[in-house]
Amino acid sequence: MPRDIKLGWEVEALNKAYRQGYMAASMGMDKARCPYRGDVVIAAWEAGWDDADQVARERQAVQDNDLFSRIA
Repeated sequence: MPRDIKLGWEVEALNKAYRQGYMAASMGMDKARCPYRGDVVIAAWEAGWDDADQVARERQAVQDNDLFSRIA
């Protein structure tokens, strides 16, 4: 498994943190509830959270502008 010897983190661990951050935001979990310690892993988790939050905001904007979704 790839590892940065100087920093002591593994790429797969960062991928896992990213995926978990993405999932957390998708489920509505607050960003402040990151379960990780260590700046690099926290940054990966927050990047996933931010990406999922951005996707949700973009989807909401599309729905807000969709005339057909307003018809009840």
